[in-house]
Amino acid sequence: MDTNSDLKTAKIGVLLVGHGSRLPYGKDVVSKLGKMYRENSDYLVEVGFMNMSKPSIPAAINMLAKQGVKKIIVTPIFLAHGVHTKQDIPHILGLDNGHEHSHGHHHGHSHHKDEEAEEIEFDGEIIYTEPLGADPRLVDIIGDRVKKAL
Repeated sequence: MDTNSDLKTAKIGVLLVGHGSRLPYGKDVVSKLGKMYRENSDYLVEVGFMNMSKPSIPAAINMLAKQGVKKIIVTPIFLAHGVHTKQDIPHILGLDNGHEHSHGHHHGHSHHKDEEAEEIEFDGEIIYTEPLGADPRLVDIIGDRVKKAL
């Protein structure tokens, strides 16, 4: 049975953005996080990469757009802000102001850093969030790593 909240969540997509690498490890980690989040989420979830790894950010946005989303929440899977989270990713998204919690409507944008420029075909709202940051939940992970090393 469809409720109003079901209809709302069906129109929202989540894009987890990783850096990308020639080595497989970074892609594997971000992809696994995407899979785990997708399994526990009411939203449509895709993973995209800033460079080198596939799918690219534009390709992942287009996958969500083809599924009918009207709003995409983009979360960079980075620990802290840097040039990529403040400039490169917002530029790819067409949110060139680069402020966290940026809101923007997207009307097609070419990403010229890739060898083959990919066009974003999404005419909805993109909301860009903070990176992971100094979240207290990460302290538990650090503690686990230290215990395993002893």
